Amino acid sequence: DGWGIKDHWCGFEPCKIRTRAKKFGCTDFVNPKDHSKPVQEVLVEMTNGGVDRAVECTGHIDAMIAAFECVHDGWGVAVLVGVPHKEAVFKTYPMNFLNERTLKGTFFGNYKPRTDLPEVVEMYMRKELELEKFITHSVPFSQINTAFDLMLKGEGLRCIMRMDQ
Repeated sequence: DGWGIKDHWCGFEPCKIRTRAKKFGCTDFVNPKDHSKPVQEVLVEMTNGGVDRAVECTGHIDAMIAAFECVHDGWGVAVLVGVPHKEAVFKTYPMNFLNERTLKGTFFGNYKPRTDLPEVVEMYMRKELELEKFITHSVPFSQINTAFDLMLKGEGLRCIMRMDQ
């Protein structure tokens, strides 16, 4: 488990996908297990006050809290994308809000399939969008449980379910 950082961006990044994170521009990595203090404190020190933006995509409640607590006072914005367990509780100090940090959340990045999907398909057909780079596994529908296992292990980031097999 670790954090990938590029300039003022940070996002939770399991060590297994460090190589992929580098392809997207992450330059520095922090393993929370290598430190005696919370990872958000380490990141605030590394960046001289905190990051401008933090994006959390795992749904792990501790990662969500750390993402919010590592943004810079006054202008930092944390965006929660991952979906936590339904009974998870987000706990932080009220001063984190009073210091003018911003916390946002989104489901599917506010993506609207009816209006946005046709343009994505057109971009793909024009070879402007290389979706193949994002696929980590491809399994027949009959092995749907394998796809879920890969997802739960953090290994199947984007799995294609083939309906024809």
